[in-house]
Amino acid sequence: MEENSAINKKKEKDSPLMNLVINIIIPSVILMKFSGEDKLGAVNGLIIALAFPLIYGVYDFIKKKKVNFISVLGLVSILITGVIGLLQLDAHWIAVKEAAIPFIIGLVVIGSLWTPFPLVRKLLFNEQILNVGKINQILEHNGNRDKFDKKMVTATYLLSASFLVSAILNYVLAKIIIKSPSGTEAFNEELGQMTALSFPVIAVPSTIIMLLALWFLIVGIKKLTNLELKEIFNDPDAAKN
Repeated sequence: MEENSAINKKKEKDSPLMNLVINIIIPSVILMKFSGEDKLGAVNGLIIALAFPLIYGVYDFIKKKKVNFISVLGLVSILITGVIGLLQLDAHWIAVKEAAIPFIIGLVVIGSLWTPFPLVRKLLFNEQILNVGKINQILEHNGNRDKFDKKMVTATYLLSASFLVSAILNYVLAKIIIKSPSGTEAFNEELGQMTALSFPVIAVPSTIIMLLALWFLIVGIKKLTNLELKEIFNDPDAAKN
């Protein structure tokens, strides 16, 4: 039974390739190559392109049966993009929206420090990555809980900084690329270019900062618990036994 449970959990894990294809590659191709009047048209092209990440997001929510704040913001972002395009609002609002979403996430990450459920524990200090049970046990035994909590606060600010960098890069990228009026074929093409460039230009730097936050946390854990790296990271094979 435990083995079957482990296999099911493995199957339920998100596929990074699937996320990349549905949320970035397919919408970008539709917006840049199929939004001409001789193909789908500007309006239909925009609707169909945004439908892929929207439907996938709803499907993921139904499958997991739980609300994820960041996923909800992602869906809201898609809907706002659709409204701006369909109502032909000033394209400047795309840049504002692109910056606002990660900025809000960054604020929520910091604000969660004053709640019983700090997001840094969900995003970095979780059982999918680290051997949380063993680490907590040794921290309590050594009397280093307070020192570790201070490191968690620092890691939270580093994590929040990754979203701030994302907000700035989102805004700059949108202002550079989106020049045409919304609701036009040119606008769709520019939106597709922005979507395609968002991964290397935005996701990579933000991920690097997030990994630095994780490494800072791991170094702190190593110092406070005297555990080796292989003991700090969670072993998925051990969990199956």
